[in-house]
Amino acid sequence: MSSEIRNLEPKQLWNKFADLNAVPRPSKKEERVIQFIKDFGNNLGLETIEDEVGNVIIRKPATAGMEDRKPIVMQSHLDMVHQKNNDTVFDFDTQGIEMFVEGDWVKAKGTTLGADNGLGVATIMAILESDAIAHPALEALFTIDEETGMTGAQGLKGGLLKGEILLNLDTEEDDEIGVGCAGGVDVTATREYKEEETPEFKIGYTITVKGLQGGHSGMQIHEGLGNANKLMNRLLFDGFENFGLRISEIDGGSLRNAIPRESNAIVAIDAVHEAAFEAEMKDFADLLKVEFKTMEPDLEIIVSKTELPEKIMDLGVQEGLTRALYAAHNGVYRMSPDIEGLVETSNNIARVIVKDGAIKIGCLTRSSVDSTKDDLANTLRATFELTGCEVEFSGDYPGWAPNMDSDILKVMVPIYERLNNGEKPHVAACHAGLECGILGTNYPNMDMISFGPNIKGAHSPDERAQISSAQKYWEFVLEILKHIPKA
Repeated sequence: MSSEIRNLEPKQLWNKFADLNAVPRPSKKEERVIQFIKDFGNNLGLETIEDEVGNVIIRKPATAGMEDRKPIVMQSHLDMVHQKNNDTVFDFDTQGIEMFVEGDWVKAKGTTLGADNGLGVATIMAILESDAIAHPALEALFTIDEETGMTGAQGLKGGLLKGEILLNLDTEEDDEIGVGCAGGVDVTATREYKEEETPEFKIGYTITVKGLQGGHSGMQIHEGLGNANKLMNRLLFDGFENFGLRISEIDGGSLRNAIPRESNAIVAIDAVHEAAFEAEMKDFADLLKVEFKTMEPDLEIIVSKTELPEKIMDLGVQEGLTRALYAAHNGVYRMSPDIEGLVETSNNIARVIVKDGAIKIGCLTRSSVDSTKDDLANTLRATFELTGCEVEFSGDYPGWAPNMDSDILKVMVPIYERLNNGEKPHVAACHAGLECGILGTNYPNMDMISFGPNIKGAHSPDERAQISSAQKYWEFVLEILKHIPKA
């Protein structure tokens, strides 16, 4: 871990972030980071508890003179998205994140940085540890598994928290104050198929789509980024239409909430089409590169010979699969008619696996309107069921309805303007799945708000946190704590 990170200002924040990033913390495997946070709270002599699902709560009394203020909850999630570049050798289960400074940014070496939501966790840790930061009675809520199902927030029981105001530190634009978010549902299509022996007169090829930016499938879904699964399907569809290409395997995408950056397929074609197929694939690859040259300048499409695969998909199933993936909606489905510039509903075709006689397609559908979320989910369901797939909905979680009359919002807006020379913050809902919506089901009277520093490229190896923005955000946090309303 580079000492240059620990020397950044504010040191309280960056040192805690460095401590946290030394602890492996993949979603679903948070045992080490849970123990790390519990040890941290206990070593400070603060009341520290772990609930039934693994969330950690640390309570700290109000500082002198702040006892008459409303008690607050500061909340962030412990887990992080694990993504790395193909040529990066790294084990997320055993290694801490390797960070470095580049200009005004903190980055990681070929992996996700974990600023989402590690900077929020580090903020809360710094406040818990400090004897000099004024604050009201404080409950620090560290949730688990936010990135792969929000099961921590879902499992938090009502009545456990006493705070009246919740500060969620999981927004990634420092001029934004979040007052609402999208809900979501996982749409998973599966089916089995018969494999056929690959005829000897065929030859094998590997097709690779890589070099895409990837990114957050909620916050960046409107940016026109390439989806490796959709691009791969276009190549496979074209190869079948023109040369009778047969699919042996597909492995595309990774996490449900990350726009797919890479996809690999093993295919077979008739040997007599070798030269024409290679020329067609090159021309089509060049066409896609031109199509995406603005948003995806590093897009690579590689078609290379490989050993002939032993098995290929049943022809009828293959035709249904490629047509379903072509028809399945990906990207923005509907913009909000009420909030300008807000994506209301979208879908990310996140994962496509075809291997050993089984198909699995994973999507994450998001919306701030439940009825439209259901509409898009059913659209996807109908599309995949027409090809013989079984479709399951899972992990459904609610959105967070905006409250423009929020008391804490009325406190935060003038503070922001004062600290930033009269500049007004962007008060908005976002198209990401924040835990506020879920927490609000068991704590319906809690006044909730979300904010944070600038983090770019979340959920991808290009993730980076802006140093100057962290300084701005830290000052904002300290001023908010000083001005929590009286009870």
